[in-house]
Amino acid sequence: MSSDPQSQNLTDGFHLVIDALKLNGIKTIYGVPGIPITDLGRLAQAEGMRVISFRHEQHAGYAASIAGFLTQKPGICLTVSAPGFLNGLTALAHATTNCFPMILISGSSEREVVDLQQGDYEEMDQLAVAKSVCKSAFRVLHAQDIGIGVARAIRAACSGRPGGVYLDLPAKLFSQVMDAEAGKRSLVKVIDPSPAHIPSPESIARALALLKGAKRPLIILGKGAAYAQADADIRALVETSGIPYLPMSMAKGLLPDNHPLSAGAARSTVLKEADVVMLIGARLNWLLSHGKGKTWGAPGTQKFIHIDIDPKEMDSNIEIAAPVVGDIASAVAALLKGMGNAWTKPSTEWTSSIREKVESNVAKMAPRLQNNNVPMDFHGALGALKRIIAEQPDIILVNEGANTLDFARSIIDIYQPRKRLDVGTWGVMGIGMGYSIAAAIETGKPVLAVEGDSAFGFSGMEIETICRYKLPICIVVFNNGGIYRGTDKNPTGGADVAPTVFVKDARYDKMMEAFGGVGVQATSPDELSRAVKAALASGKPTLINAVIDENAGTESGRIGNLNPQSVVGKKA
Repeated sequence: MSSDPQSQNLTDGFHLVIDALKLNGIKTIYGVPGIPITDLGRLAQAEGMRVISFRHEQHAGYAASIAGFLTQKPGICLTVSAPGFLNGLTALAHATTNCFPMILISGSSEREVVDLQQGDYEEMDQLAVAKSVCKSAFRVLHAQDIGIGVARAIRAACSGRPGGVYLDLPAKLFSQVMDAEAGKRSLVKVIDPSPAHIPSPESIARALALLKGAKRPLIILGKGAAYAQADADIRALVETSGIPYLPMSMAKGLLPDNHPLSAGAARSTVLKEADVVMLIGARLNWLLSHGKGKTWGAPGTQKFIHIDIDPKEMDSNIEIAAPVVGDIASAVAALLKGMGNAWTKPSTEWTSSIREKVESNVAKMAPRLQNNNVPMDFHGALGALKRIIAEQPDIILVNEGANTLDFARSIIDIYQPRKRLDVGTWGVMGIGMGYSIAAAIETGKPVLAVEGDSAFGFSGMEIETICRYKLPICIVVFNNGGIYRGTDKNPTGGADVAPTVFVKDARYDKMMEAFGGVGVQATSPDELSRAVKAALASGKPTLINAVIDENAGTESGRIGNLNPQSVVGKKA
């Protein structure tokens, strides 16, 4: 803009958007600049907001989504129109599926041109496209409505079950001018964006009665429990009840993974044998085999208590004997109060059998985690990282891949809440660099990103972003030269490599060096350990190319059963 309209007692759409976000305590924008939102980023930075500019909108969106998870405030992703908007949609859908509060704000073409399909620059009815993948979608056409539009987006993202929201801002909106004082009055500060949903006393009594009658109770903690930030009460509930708990991957650390009541290393046993299961912030979706099948006990032998803010979630796969509809913090507090001081803990026969199974499984795994093989296998490499996080439990671990994810989930212990961030409900690859950047910015803590080489490829260019902002992120790429393994062959013997094979002996560390970061090659667990410790101590952007045996890994990791195999033309 040639001049600042605010100096003439006027304001415009650019400033109103920024003022509306700042009024509601939003201090950071993740995005990619371009038409028609370039000046919005410039002005936001001038107004004291932090504007983190990415190389691709999808990764800016992932950053915004995990910022929402970590802060309970909607993360903001800002994109250009049409292609940029579409690039952000995967992250928006991801946020909605995982119940992370996020707002995707995109510039767009003018309505009158779009509606007549007259062929505007990057013409697209973005609002219509977005509605199918997010919780709510809004369009603002007039500057005086910006305040209420931002407020509606914030409340929609945070209230009830959190999720992704789309806010459509056509290009003409930004240059609309109005009286500055009237503009200030038009802004809305959202009061109590996520009000408590108190569960009914009857539902709490029903749940407690079911727990009291259980011989083999189990608590399952999901990432919703981590999002709730009711950490002290959740820990008190577990310890007061004496009930063993199983953390889903992003709930690890709500109680330390080495807690005496942790059943993480006895997952298969407790899911089959528990007679009453209480779900806190977890859904009976595919990650828990829908609450049925061979993962679980015989049909009819298990009863479920389910705490969820959305009543429609109840009975989604199987019958819920004790539905508790309310927010997690309120529900857990009510359960604790109802237990009182005279609660009878489960029999030691149940808890001791689980503890014995956990200790037995941990002991069996221990020697594999101590190996110093060259080339490395997953166990030796992750064993080294496990020991580092035990020494520095405030590190935030970001993790994605197939085998890299599956092995790390079960090997690396987490000791504090919201210190493990991963692919979530969809199991989507590509979250790594976006999550790492937001985690470093939102928390100020060091980040360790443990990436499969395939997963890293989705967002690898964002290492330039990491270097540009000088973030304390150490990336470890587990490089076995391919998707799952680097050993597949082209069955025709032709020149093309197999579809799952990458360039042999690739040096991802050199990519980091190209942008001024630190690149390291590690070929043994000992070398890996030294490199990671040095990176964390320095706080410098670092990428470690961890050479993994190309034969290590299995097809599709733990969920290989979801990858159909062709039998036509194969020998029996």
